[in-house]
Amino acid sequence: MSEVNQNLKNALEAVVFASGEPLELQKAAQAFEVSEEQIHEAADALLQDYQERNGGIALIRLDDKLQFVTKHEHLEDIRKVLDVRRNQPLSQAAFEVLAIVAYNQPVTKSFVEQVRGVDCSGVIGTLCQRDLIEECGRLDLPGRPLLYCTTTAFLRCFCLSSLDELPPLPEDSDAVSALEGISNADGVLSGQISIL
Repeated sequence: MSEVNQNLKNALEAVVFASGEPLELQKAAQAFEVSEEQIHEAADALLQDYQERNGGIALIRLDDKLQFVTKHEHLEDIRKVLDVRRNQPLSQAAFEVLAIVAYNQPVTKSFVEQVRGVDCSGVIGTLCQRDLIEECGRLDLPGRPLLYCTTTAFLRCFCLSSLDELPPLPEDSDAVSALEGISNADGVLSGQISIL
């Protein structure tokens, strides 16, 4: 690796560490005044370094972002030393809503409620508080209902680099056609979306 590329990789490592939150590679490329191709090469080299390293910290890619995380096998050690309390586990209803949002996003609350057949206000509120889903726009329909999508925290929690890594849904033509009917009725598939 050339000295320039090594310097870029080192700078990227420092910025990802200092940010604490997932760092957008595009933003880093603009700040470093390099091409996106160069920043992706540096990111790939840095990811390779951390995959080969046998330490307690890992570097992960979340879509087009990088973040440092602790390795899962050290979770109990971290809890003991830092006295971190366990979060309440997600309920079955929360997992169902999360799956509906993940596979159909962006979706409205009414879409989720039509799929599940029950009110989902509380569950959606809980998932937003836990930063697993977020508001991502509004539909251009009467009442301008909110749209929800998953977050980078969702990807991190489920060890996914992108939504493309979600397992495929079962091939059930009745279920697929029912979902398409609900989506079309909700306006999600008809392009009536505006970003907040």
